[in-house]
Amino acid sequence: MAEQSRLIKKYPNRRLYDTRTSTYITLPDVKNLVLEHENFQVVDAKSGEDLTRAILLQIILEEEAGGAPMFSSDLLSQMIRFYGSTMQGMMGRYLDNNMTAFLEMQAKLKEQAKTIYGDKLGGNQDLWTQFLSFQGPAMQRMMGAYVDQTQKVFQQMQESLKEQTRKIFPDESATSPAEVTEPSSPAKRKK
Repeated sequence: MAEQSRLIKKYPNRRLYDTRTSTYITLPDVKNLVLEHENFQVVDAKSGEDLTRAILLQIILEEEAGGAPMFSSDLLSQMIRFYGSTMQGMMGRYLDNNMTAFLEMQAKLKEQAKTIYGDKLGGNQDLWTQFLSFQGPAMQRMMGAYVDQTQKVFQQMQESLKEQTRKIFPDESATSPAEVTEPSSPAKRKK
């Protein structure tokens, strides 16, 4: 039987209440739930509205402000530009697929590290650094293949959009069948 999602209620005073432990928790506690792959849902205590995404975005915001940001200003600007555009839904799926591919690549890398170092690698940052320094060329090839795959998927997506656009909005500059004139026959040309 699958474990039920952990329920966290957010009260008007902005406090978060974990119904499983019957205690108030903080954003760092919610971050730890994410890091532990705990399945949870945050809801407004009054309305029942799902606030999970808002809380996750708040954690990301705090992480971004806390020192070593993951997202550049250019990337964030590009993401904002997709909101409200016809590409918004596709971009979400595109990012999801790329994150999945990246996680699969990371799992392969961890498996490779485990075959070299055994279980002693674990959380040892020095060993990870050493392993990654030896894996530089392999990482570059893997990332290159990943980027190539990403570009191909994006190009396919663009081609699909162009084709759908052509079907919806036929090219008006193309000659319509009514405008096509038959070539004149040799008899008509002699006149």
